[in-house]
Amino acid sequence: MRILGIAGWSGSGKTTLITGMLPLLRAAGLRVSTVKHAHRGFDLDRPGKDSFRHREAGAGEVLLIGDRRWALLVEQPEPVLEALLPRLSPCDLLLVEGFKSHPHAKIEVYRPELGKPPLWPGRTDIGAVAAPGPLVDCPLPVLPLDDPAAVADWVLDRIADTSHMASTA
Repeated sequence: MRILGIAGWSGSGKTTLITGMLPLLRAAGLRVSTVKHAHRGFDLDRPGKDSFRHREAGAGEVLLIGDRRWALLVEQPEPVLEALLPRLSPCDLLLVEGFKSHPHAKIEVYRPELGKPPLWPGRTDIGAVAAPGPLVDCPLPVLPLDDPAAVADWVLDRIADTSHMASTA
């Protein structure tokens, strides 16, 4: 499994880029999974539902099973990313949204209009920047943020040269 992060400030377009690239990467024959970091916590459950009541009563884990999907809800402090990767089924590429400071290879999604500084200066884990236009003084490849096919092509080329991406093998 190759790991590629899509990192950037909130509102930069990370999810839009990932969802634009996913069908293209799958059409290229890749099995792709994703990880999404949630900074403010999240809940897949709703108050009043039986599974919510199980957790509220003290269950450390609740496994929800339906006819098309399942989810394991675990109550614990935030684990490190590497601790959860073995729980994923095998895939060719894992796209990791968020985890800006984690050392895996990344594309930065950068929008100057957000008024936030770029992440790439001084970083060796960022291999390209996806932006809405050209960037002054950026030594990295600048990919067109509004063209998921061009970014997906860059990712496919990067996978072909595996020395640029981390592997969990």
